[in-house]
Amino acid sequence: MVDVTPEAAELLRRLTADHGPVMFHQSGGCCDGSAPMCYPDGDFLLGDADVHLGDLDVGLERAVPVWMSKAQHEYWKHTVLTIDVVKGRGAGFSLEAPYGVRFLTRSRLAD
Repeated sequence: MVDVTPEAAELLRRLTADHGPVMFHQSGGCCDGSAPMCYPDGDFLLGDADVHLGDLDVGLERAVPVWMSKAQHEYWKHTVLTIDVVKGRGAGFSLEAPYGVRFLTRSRLAD
């Protein structure tokens, strides 16, 4: 399951206004510390090794899809993931970088 904080939803509405529809891929790489990476929808190539975690309702006509690699999903499949936003600069190519904030995934065990 995947969720979004009100602050992250607000930023996603702004990013969508600036860039068109967006999507997330939960990174599992070392350099970006497993950060949720936000891209214009279609800019990140998905394949058979990716799992669709769900869609974030951020109050737009189109929900924001969230993806993760199958290998990483094996570790996180028993958690609820919440996309949040905090001040600071991430170490990736995510769309929010120029805004002085970064997306962050918070997790908790599913009930």
